[in-house]
Amino acid sequence: MGNPIQAPTTLTGPASELSDIDLSIANASNASEVTVKYQQERAKRLRPEGNSQFVELTTVSKLKNFESDPWLQVDKEDGNRTGGTINAPKRCKYLIIGAGFGGLLFAVRLLQAGINIEDLWIVDSAGGYGGTWYWNRYPGLMCDVESYIYMPLLEEMEYMPLHKYSYGPELRGYAEKIAAKWKLRKNTLFRTEASTMTWDDNEKEWVVEMLRQHTSKSKRQFTLRSQYVFLTSGILSVPKMPRIPGLENFQGHHFHTSRWDYTYTGGSPKDPSMNDLRDKKVGIIGTGATAVQLIPELAKWAKELYVFQRTPSTVNTRGQCPTDPDWWKKEVANKRGWQKERVDNFSAHMSKVTPLPAVDLVDDQWTKGCFHALLGTPGFLTPEAIPAHIASLQALDLPNQERARSRVEEVVKDKDTAEKLKPWYYSWCKRPCFHDEYLSSFNLPNVKLIDTDGKGVERVTENGVVALEQQIDLDLLIFSTGYRPPSDGSPSSRAGISITGRTQTMDEKWAEGAGTLHGVITRGFPNLFLTGPYQTGATANWTAVLDQLAIHTAYIVSEAEAKATKKRRKVTIEPTVEGEENWSMQIMSRAGSLAAVAGCTPGYINREGDADRVTTMEEQMKAAKSAIWGHGVLDYNSVIEGWRTQGGLEGLEWAVGVED
Repeated sequence: MGNPIQAPTTLTGPASELSDIDLSIANASNASEVTVKYQQERAKRLRPEGNSQFVELTTVSKLKNFESDPWLQVDKEDGNRTGGTINAPKRCKYLIIGAGFGGLLFAVRLLQAGINIEDLWIVDSAGGYGGTWYWNRYPGLMCDVESYIYMPLLEEMEYMPLHKYSYGPELRGYAEKIAAKWKLRKNTLFRTEASTMTWDDNEKEWVVEMLRQHTSKSKRQFTLRSQYVFLTSGILSVPKMPRIPGLENFQGHHFHTSRWDYTYTGGSPKDPSMNDLRDKKVGIIGTGATAVQLIPELAKWAKELYVFQRTPSTVNTRGQCPTDPDWWKKEVANKRGWQKERVDNFSAHMSKVTPLPAVDLVDDQWTKGCFHALLGTPGFLTPEAIPAHIASLQALDLPNQERARSRVEEVVKDKDTAEKLKPWYYSWCKRPCFHDEYLSSFNLPNVKLIDTDGKGVERVTENGVVALEQQIDLDLLIFSTGYRPPSDGSPSSRAGISITGRTQTMDEKWAEGAGTLHGVITRGFPNLFLTGPYQTGATANWTAVLDQLAIHTAYIVSEAEAKATKKRRKVTIEPTVEGEENWSMQIMSRAGSLAAVAGCTPGYINREGDADRVTTMEEQMKAAKSAIWGHGVLDYNSVIEGWRTQGGLEGLEWAVGVED
């Protein structure tokens, strides 16, 4: 997000936090020492190459099998239909790219808005529904957001999650249940990916070039034309790994966590008993959110487990528990609209709205933190007020991080290991983690932390990994190195699709900074709908954002279609110049709430420090345009809901073409 530029506005809101805390905390010597420590640890991890120190897995020849789907045979053996032999259509009216929860939500909300299911098609490169929950099946996989708010459409589905935080198999199965309820499978093309999209202004439709994988390794190319396209390919969908010298030389087994290999480890997604690791030396590179869930499972089975750490995660308690049916009926699913109320309550506590709801319904570590520094909070700020706002956030965060560091001391017995596992940065700088067994795993005799003091591993050899000039021989090397940052590149590049609109590619347009109306549609690319995070609201509970975007998009499409007075007349819709520019100005005027992200330790949130290298006024303006809605997701929802209530599609222009 860089160092956002602010339009002149009056000071209200967040800076008032200063009156609610003991400012002696912010000025205490301890706070000063912590700040210095934060800066020192950040400096260790800054690299001149920034985000380019990572590459996408598809570019690494050693991992050339990454693109293959390891789950087709597994799912077939489990009795699940995969892939499918549905014939591809030549033309449709509504095309959804992505079959995760985002794609399912867009399909459901469009159907609820009155479109005909026969006009709708979904495509996905996977062999089934679920998106990230289809591909990720590593041992210990679970959602780190409460399932009662994360799993969409629970009311409509009349479904009770099995646990407060759902595990991977349930989430994947739930996606299949949604598709079944709305009869989407017959209109879904699995193992199919879009490679290019080009707007045909004569026919008023998108020409989408597709590649479809068959049972053989060959891919068949075909063309699908669609009046509307919805990009729902996710915000953390492109696995990455660091550029490590010598990787090509490694003779042991290796894979990325997003493509877990149970044929080597033993076990299965439903029974992760990794018996085949009992005589293996295992190394894992990375200690982020995935690794925090995975390492306790590996520790149970590996003969020796070496954890290579660049930066420790903040790991708070999880408090996992099964869902009690009686409690569920009496306290949770006890009235119409309960899920939206719970979702909004969570968002309110995360954004620190004033006044806060009297009861914190979710009541976990997400709502106790200072993540409004990253996700936004109500109230405008003048440029002069930003330093006070940042100081307020930092003071509020200090006791939170002190508690996290104290927890490490309490759980981890070896003092040297405990010191290396302590997070020295503000809580919003890296995705927080929650687990009840991760820290205690380092008390086991077969688990060894290899802390690289911010440097990362040096190189890979034929037999293992070199870190701190020490070689560690390994049988298996696991990359738990995360995903391409959500703010990196245009929507087309993140989706892996070359998109050309009326006069330019989307990459060319985004080179000048994001430009949309409400974050969902961009000028020059008619009838193409986006799913953020640029210029939308944001929260840790991303499915709630997707649901709001799906509802909003379905409204726009249905209203636009109503403009066609005769059947089979094509409608095109896109923002006006003024509508898009005005929305960008609103995004920029609220970006000051996000200023505390500047100076964070390197990670995907600040694109490995690249966001702080923004120096010129032009770069700052571009960064501010590409920010999220800085006043929090509830405020964003209120704005777009008000726009719908007002009617008239203000800021959009539409045209009705000739009969199809």
